[in-house]
Amino acid sequence: MEGIGDQLKLMVKTFRRERHRVLQSERTTIHGADGMLMVLQVAMAEVNKKHGGEFKVALSDVLMAWKHLLLDKLHLLPPSPARLENYDLIVEAYESFLKRSNTIDLIDLLFMYKQLRLVDSDPEEPQLFEFLSGNVEVPELPVSSVPSTPSGKGRSCSSQVKMAVRRVFCSYLNLLVNTKNDIAMALILDVPSRTLGRQAFTDIKHAAHNSNTSLFLAVTSFVRALQLGGKGYAPAESDPLRKHVKGLSDFVQFVDNLEEILGEIPDPGARLVTAIRAVLVKGRSSGDAVYAAAEETAQELKERICQLHQIQKQSANGSGTGISPARPKVYAVNHATAYGGRDTVKVLMALLDEEALTPPCQSKADLLSEDQPVLCGAEGTCVLTLFSPEVSTGCSPEPLKNRVQSRLDLLKPKIRSQFACTYNDEELPLNRVLDFPSTSQVPTCVHPGAALEQRSGNAPKQGASLVNGKGTGFQMQSRGNKRKQLDQHGGSENEPPEKKQPTRTSVKMPGKNGSKALSKKKLIAGQGKLTSFFRV
Repeated sequence: MEGIGDQLKLMVKTFRRERHRVLQSERTTIHGADGMLMVLQVAMAEVNKKHGGEFKVALSDVLMAWKHLLLDKLHLLPPSPARLENYDLIVEAYESFLKRSNTIDLIDLLFMYKQLRLVDSDPEEPQLFEFLSGNVEVPELPVSSVPSTPSGKGRSCSSQVKMAVRRVFCSYLNLLVNTKNDIAMALILDVPSRTLGRQAFTDIKHAAHNSNTSLFLAVTSFVRALQLGGKGYAPAESDPLRKHVKGLSDFVQFVDNLEEILGEIPDPGARLVTAIRAVLVKGRSSGDAVYAAAEETAQELKERICQLHQIQKQSANGSGTGISPARPKVYAVNHATAYGGRDTVKVLMALLDEEALTPPCQSKADLLSEDQPVLCGAEGTCVLTLFSPEVSTGCSPEPLKNRVQSRLDLLKPKIRSQFACTYNDEELPLNRVLDFPSTSQVPTCVHPGAALEQRSGNAPKQGASLVNGKGTGFQMQSRGNKRKQLDQHGGSENEPPEKKQPTRTSVKMPGKNGSKALSKKKLIAGQGKLTSFFRV
């Protein structure tokens, strides 16, 4: 193991120094054995989906294709091997994902290293195959991280949590270096919990596919459009990402804080790790497994970043390169990519390269099933589930929540009350408004006046005279109101029309007309005095 380990470190160091000869990007990151297996799982699921199946793949098929892929890329296959189903499409999807994410795997790194420098100490293909397959003994690893018996269940659970927490730390740092890394984006999108589950990731995947960008750039563009776009450039109201505005805004804000630390602080390595640790342990007790794993991982990463920073300073002060710091190389790490933190980016890339050279996970099932339930408390999901672009169709069953809600709607009573038994829930209340008009729509007291006059003996004659008198008085009053309105509008043209005068005086008009008609008749003695008294 020491031989292959030293050879891999030399290979990575040479690649970083001479990568401008084989790659265009300065921030290309390396996928280790575990990352290669995750990418293969996603590629196989995509191929299965294109051929009319579902976006999933069995673990046994992934492991079989994994071994076949290693032998094929290392040119170690027998002359006439048994071909797997759709193997060519799987390899094409695998390579396309690596290129789209601005990443390479260890096998590509080996062949690039052979192009850069041909020496006798190059690692051989069989040695790299044994390393990637996990068949090499690793004596320097702690015993607790590789459980050998089922009796160590507690220790295996603790090591699994620690591996998951360390993967989250490295994924955040990886996203700062390479924003196109979709695997890193998938691992940290909902850690800690931001209520961004499978549906949110599916919407992000569709947005990234439509704009032909990475997942992180799709999320950042959406949030920036909301913050700075205004009405003209803001996303449409029908945009599916609007349902996840809060979670996406929190994620982008946290990454912005990390980038601010990276660009404005002279030695931000420890501050970055501290910020990531703070969000992971927020709301957890000191006895929680994630809390303990985050504390331990943060301490280890701080020490290692400090060591790498000291090594970088020593190499810069030495006479190895002979290049003045005032004249950096054209292909420097910070060239046209970031506004600051060049030295820190170099340290982070060295740290991520070391993580890529770690031996593969012993339990492939734990790796491919992911650790989201442990970290954020959500229901069990995996990277494969998050990358699923599947949208619910008409033939697919509805979620349980929707089915229960529709069932409750059917059982809900549709009768409003015992006095309105014909009104259902889906009917508009407009019919009731028409049946019961407002006070402004109520006619004047024609019927009450007629009803009162019918009590007297002269009901037919006096009732007719009252109605006729009311009509004449109403017409005269309306004409007078119209003249007043014309006079008022003539004086102020720009003012809104005033509210109509209440028709309370018109209600009293029938009484006045009736009294005039009665006064024309002959009065008895004393009736005029009483009438004038009551008028006052």
